Amino acid sequence: MERLAVFAAALLVAATPASAASAGGHDALALGVLIGLRSPVLTAHQRVHLALLLEDRAAFVPTGPIVVAADVATCRAGDVDVAAFGCVLTFGPRTVNLAGRPAHELYATIVEAGVPGDGAAGTIFEALHSLSCTLDPAKLAQKDGSGADCTFQPGPP
Repeated sequence: MERLAVFAAALLVAATPASAASAGGHDALALGVLIGLRSPVLTAHQRVHLALLLEDRAAFVPTGPIVVAADVATCRAGDVDVAAFGCVLTFGPRTVNLAGRPAHELYATIVEAGVPGDGAAGTIFEALHSLSCTLDPAKLAQKDGSGADCTFQPGPP
């Protein structure tokens, strides 16, 4: 009977959907920028400004915060072929594929943001969905730790 209770509790935990997670500070800044650079929704001007924010070289402040959203971000790293990195980003009907260094940067940033990994057959996966990051250049310019916040659901959708 005790084994049945433990088994039932394990099933309940496995069936519970992952709760929303958040990131702030440098984790949110890097996550928002690296995904925002590939967003088909943002303007070229916004993407250039995002790149400058991550390099701490923002030369101008846009009129307001930049909101970065992605439906799904799934990255993989090989644990047998250690040079294999790839990510798939989904923005509505658009899909963006990353490989090599850009994929590794995003993979490492997702890990840094606290998303738990999963593995299968020589590959480690990191995934999140329902991402929304708000990057406020005016607040970031204050250099007080504010201005970058993200919310997301860990794991695949």
